[in-house]
Amino acid sequence: MSESGPHSFSLRDWIAHCAERGEIRTIPGAHWDLELGTLTEMVHSRRNAPALMFKAIPGYPEQYQILTNTLGSINRVALATGLPWGLEQRDFMEQWRRKLRQLSSVDPRFVEKPDWEVSLSGNSIDLFSFPSPKWHEEDGGRYIGTAAVTITQDPETREVNVGCYRVMVKDKTHLALFIVGGKGGFIHRKKYFAMGKACPVAISFGHHPLIFLVGTLLPPKGLSEYSYAGGIMGAPLPVVRGPLTGLPIPADTELCIEGEFVPGEMGSEGPFGEWTGYYASGEREEPIVRVQAVHHKKDPIMLGSSPSRPPSETTWARNLLRSVELEDQLAAMGIPDIQSAWFHPAGGSRFLIIVAIKQRYAGHSRQVGIAASECSIGAFMGRIVIVVDEDIDITDLNEVMWAVCTRCDPVNGIQILRECWSSVMDPALSPESAERNSRMVIDACRPYEWREKFPKVSAASRELREGMQRKWKHLLGDLFA
Repeated sequence: MSESGPHSFSLRDWIAHCAERGEIRTIPGAHWDLELGTLTEMVHSRRNAPALMFKAIPGYPEQYQILTNTLGSINRVALATGLPWGLEQRDFMEQWRRKLRQLSSVDPRFVEKPDWEVSLSGNSIDLFSFPSPKWHEEDGGRYIGTAAVTITQDPETREVNVGCYRVMVKDKTHLALFIVGGKGGFIHRKKYFAMGKACPVAISFGHHPLIFLVGTLLPPKGLSEYSYAGGIMGAPLPVVRGPLTGLPIPADTELCIEGEFVPGEMGSEGPFGEWTGYYASGEREEPIVRVQAVHHKKDPIMLGSSPSRPPSETTWARNLLRSVELEDQLAAMGIPDIQSAWFHPAGGSRFLIIVAIKQRYAGHSRQVGIAASECSIGAFMGRIVIVVDEDIDITDLNEVMWAVCTRCDPVNGIQILRECWSSVMDPALSPESAERNSRMVIDACRPYEWREKFPKVSAASRELREGMQRKWKHLLGDLFA
């Protein structure tokens, strides 16, 4: 188990810190059937909304709780990643950049005794004894795993993968997972099946939010998700070997299962309302997990994350972290004068990328647009990349679209890329198409060749506006946001 303090990987310690600062709202009596998910969706569409702790869920012991919107505020993401409380958006991004550049791998620490108080096997297992929500009206079932992490191991290299995949309850002892092709868990399972063997798996449902976060991110090359989490926190993550599978499971998890994917055992999964805002992946046959053991605390707290039409919890968290990575990846390619980059929440922090540059040569803006679309952080399920001049606030969609409308001549400023990496979750792809999409790169910079002759902007300069804010703040400060 982990020690309490600034490097704690305890979910309960994290909750206590947030509660002390008024970041958690307790909701008693919300039903698992749509109420819990809908309330979460209504709250997490607003940046910096509180986390919601659902207790006394009808039909379940009062002490069985579900925490949602854990990463929906800058402060809570800061606490989860070991950064200071009270940072503004850009300060957070700069501190995250500094942490990434200084990051070193910190391997997990194996402990003998986990914090579990109950272990079940065989006929004593009943997955419906835990309050798994039906999150959306058209979901095909109840999903116990929306902020869960699935742990698998490569049968050849023995590398461990920790991925965030959706987990549906099929019956008392079986789960169905949807794993996008090419992800670590998908590859591991495929290798086991090719050998004619069952694939061991462990799934954690109640853990420190950093574990959820790294399960959704791509760690730096050479780092496992656990080592990435340890490097972020500056301390080793305590893990325990699963008694059945031997897989490393977070020692502080509130609830976890062990089991196996068995070749040929399939079942329907979905539909499920995803982060795109659609039931895009539909209902499909997926490999089933045969649950062989359940371990939990007597009063488990489960994490939940109800994906929905952007913006939502995960888009708020990812857009800050992914934007920093994009800026650094573009700079690492040797592309000069990248001013800032932004995965806009309106696109689920994937579909819409905006980059501001200071133009240095003809073709500079086009180079940036294509690179942003196809670099490792931008390649999966991208859609639109917009490149703008340095005078545009890329976080303000009004400014960005003004640049598109006034500086982009479509016949010259828009380029289409084809056969790019996508997924069945992409709602714009037909059900019969391959998992590839097209991209639109919009050059919304002043044309380089005649940029000095481009009409001047008529709005007040930034310097003038700042001066007016200082002078007239006492009368109009509430309007200067």
